[in-house]
Amino acid sequence: MSSASRDTVLPSGLRWSAATSAIQIEGSPSDDGGGRSIWDDFVDVPGAVRDASTPQRACDSYRHPEADVALVADLGIDRYRFSIPWARVQPDGRGPASTAALDHYSRFVDALLEVGATPFPTLYHWEMPSAVESDGGWLVRDTAERFADYVAIVADRLGDRVTHWYTLNEPAMTTLQGYGTGALAPARPLLFHALPTVHPQLLAHAYAAEALRSRGATAVGLVNNHTRVLPLTASREDLVAATMYDTLHNGLFSEPLLAGEYPDLEAFGLPPMPVLDGELARIAASIDFYGINFYNPTTVTAADPAGPLPFEIVPTPEAPVTGFGPEWPIVPGALRDLLVDLHRRHPHMPPVIIGENGASFPEPDGAVRIDDAERIDYLAEHIAAVGEAMAAGVPVEEYTVWSLLDNWEWADGFTQRFGLVHVDFTTGERTPKASYDWYRDAIARTRTAVAIERSVQ
Repeated sequence: MSSASRDTVLPSGLRWSAATSAIQIEGSPSDDGGGRSIWDDFVDVPGAVRDASTPQRACDSYRHPEADVALVADLGIDRYRFSIPWARVQPDGRGPASTAALDHYSRFVDALLEVGATPFPTLYHWEMPSAVESDGGWLVRDTAERFADYVAIVADRLGDRVTHWYTLNEPAMTTLQGYGTGALAPARPLLFHALPTVHPQLLAHAYAAEALRSRGATAVGLVNNHTRVLPLTASREDLVAATMYDTLHNGLFSEPLLAGEYPDLEAFGLPPMPVLDGELARIAASIDFYGINFYNPTTVTAADPAGPLPFEIVPTPEAPVTGFGPEWPIVPGALRDLLVDLHRRHPHMPPVIIGENGASFPEPDGAVRIDDAERIDYLAEHIAAVGEAMAAGVPVEEYTVWSLLDNWEWADGFTQRFGLVHVDFTTGERTPKASYDWYRDAIARTRTAVAIERSVQ
């Protein structure tokens, strides 16, 4: 690790945050009187989770939230991103809310405010009630209205203290991996027949935004997973494949929100989105900020014409990788390029929030202090890339590390560790890593530098 990484002063003008999600750290709602979620169904399928683990307890954060609040306080971040699981609040995805669940999140919001961290909840981090999925999930429009009802319940209870909200997390991955390949819950491998899940998700976001604003919200946005798509070669076939993948992963969600229209799917031989009059206008008016999760670029080549898909994701040449291997290459400049290109295409875009950025690396399971130099370098270089994008005019206002804690990593179970804080999943013991100290100290140094600069002006 370079000494420059250890002594980093971060770009000024940014707010600093860290993120988690409920099922990944709290455990399954169904173990605490909540409803069954699509992840309960997913883990019941033999072989679905890499290490055959379940999120039954995860980091035990639902029962011991005070441990996480203490870490947030010591870290000194401006905001803390967490999620509220639909199945915990509305076990059947409709009808009365769980008073116990709302009481819990009310106390948690108060605890964050007491330590000076702005609560920034996500209202859907892939935690769909099984009952909603059995009624069609994101393939049907009715889910958008049911989601808005749930959002209104949460906002009625927390809206007097919470004014900043994420609605949906990474709808692109819900479409591509949840309903497209089936790699994530609800594990429905529909390939291109998954595309009808796009519009109900964006409608759900728009309806939720309206419900939140009517209850005092001042900042509402959707956060999507974005990737910089790179063709493997300059051949026409690879360029076409990369363009198509870029449209499906990025454009299907960014364009309706930032330009008020869907990309031309018919150019790829795909049916258009089923849009009714006025819906695109509601979607385009629904964001106060645009959230971007970024982990890695994606290199694409043309696939065998006889295969199920016209593109293939391949390793990025000469790029180092995270614990996920070649599918997660490390190219910090790809984040800068993605941000600059998005702003070039949408010069009047709203403020940008980096809602997640981080990396997993192999680490021991038992409680131990870890000098995670690779993670520090990853974070420092990606934050520098954000600074370069800001210098080029991109209106980035906030940066968020994924994740505060090691957690249950979906289909990879407990085999991937993203945390600034190591978690022993047997005992629940939390041990801050070197990256935790680095992020805390870098934030403090940056605030001191900004204060000095202002004092001499």
